[in-house]
Amino acid sequence: MSHADFVHLHLHTEYSLLDGACRLDRLMDKARELKFPALTITDHGVLCGAIDFYQAARDKGIKPILGCEVYVAPGSRLEKKTSGGGKDVYHHLVLLAKDEAGYKNLIKLATAAHLEGYYYKPAHRQRNSGGEQEGLIALSGCLASEIPEF
Repeated sequence: MSHADFVHLHLHTEYSLLDGACRLDRLMDKARELKFPALTITDHGVLCGAIDFYQAARDKGIKPILGCEVYVAPGSRLEKKTSGGGKDVYHHLVLLAKDEAGYKNLIKLATAAHLEGYYYKPAHRQRNSGGEQEGLIALSGCLASEIPEF
């Protein structure tokens, strides 16, 4: 086998808000040891580690896939309230950039979430109509995504 038959598509690094622990140097060493052909960064709500991740992966011969695990507000990201008695009402959604347009759209979405939708967490609106979906791939997410609630 020339490379592993597995690629992580949901991975938080030391740059992730609230729950990141993977140090990039150790992560890339282990990924190279396991012969991963590619690896994804999907930090919570931020793209702060994207450039460092990209460069570290490329230095180890690993294809970097840039992404972000976003918090989706049930209504408008501009609403500053919660429902459910303090229960976290945001759903998680993993977005991956498939090309440069997708990366630029991830930057736009993350920036808007911090500047316009921040209320404990950087929130996105439920449905995007502004064209920011071009170049993005959405994954079903984790147990905190919308799908497991059905």
